[in-house]
Amino acid sequence: MPTDPTWLPGLSYDELELRKVDCMIVMGDGFNARGARSGVRPGDPGLTVTLSGSTINVSQGVAGIFRAGQALYRAHLSTTSPGSVAAAHATFTRIDLVYLRVWDNSFDASGFLKADAVYLPGTASSTPVAPTPGATEIYIPLATITVPPSGGGAATVSTAVRPYTVAPGGILPVTSTAAPAAGGPGQVMYYQDTGAFWYFLADGTTKALLVDSPGGTPIGKFQTVYKTADTPLANTTALTADPHLTLPVVANAKYLLDGYLDYDGLFSTTLGGLALDWNLPSGATLRWGPLGNAFGDTTQKYTANTTTAGAPLSLGTYGTGGTHTAASPRGYLTTGANAGSLTLKWAQAGATATGTTLYTGSHIRLQRIA
Repeated sequence: MPTDPTWLPGLSYDELELRKVDCMIVMGDGFNARGARSGVRPGDPGLTVTLSGSTINVSQGVAGIFRAGQALYRAHLSTTSPGSVAAAHATFTRIDLVYLRVWDNSFDASGFLKADAVYLPGTASSTPVAPTPGATEIYIPLATITVPPSGGGAATVSTAVRPYTVAPGGILPVTSTAAPAAGGPGQVMYYQDTGAFWYFLADGTTKALLVDSPGGTPIGKFQTVYKTADTPLANTTALTADPHLTLPVVANAKYLLDGYLDYDGLFSTTLGGLALDWNLPSGATLRWGPLGNAFGDTTQKYTANTTTAGAPLSLGTYGTGGTHTAASPRGYLTTGANAGSLTLKWAQAGATATGTTLYTGSHIRLQRIA
């Protein structure tokens, strides 16, 4: 069915046609063929909700409000007050909602054609939630107001519910609890609460960008630390944290581990050698292998066995006197709810007065992958 493209002579347009064409000026919503994402502009101080005593204030600003079947409304607001916060409940907390509404009589039969801020009190409860406007209302949320019970302190405002929208291809600010479920290929999202950048793939899934991510730790890049001095240990099998080989890790992340260890010690089947293990944050797990000479075997066999942190593995040496031995530890680290550090700890595999030394230049490296 033919339609009326804009800016052609001799054509007339109704309001719905113009709103449908306006959907082109902001990113899609991922669900509607002629859809658009509602929201305010990133970095725009407009439509900010504040309290002055019990009076609710909304600053001037602009927004786009999409409604399926009605397309994109563009609205502006002068500084206004939608009213005062309702009295607190005697016992329970309440969450109220402030939102920007468009009245369109042709759709909602309200008798009005306007835009304004609206205050909607919630219901006090032991588990309060923000109220939902009526089913026919065209709106975007601007803020919630948490009202503690009488004597419980002042009401507080949160703008976390206020969505952002951007032009097609723009970087969309979101939060972990309010990110779009769908987006076009290449659409980038910036998570304000974590500092992460993610983008949509053609199949609708998302992937992290190779930029700073939650906790400021790069995804896809490397962290490396190396020894700046030799460390000798003798007459001990007590595992000790290396003074140099430690790297920070963030919570709820995954890392690949590799490294290079340059060492020497007594050439023996029972004494000397190099015992290795790792200190991790609470809740973290590490599967790793030392990838070096087998301990207790003077034929210098290569060992490729793996273990978990907390279960040390030992390596042999080529002896002392200038001949060093190398090992290349590798592993897969998963952190839990706690951030902290990954630290190499080591000792002799068999206590002897002939020292085992870990030399300058030895290093470990982590690559965060999730």
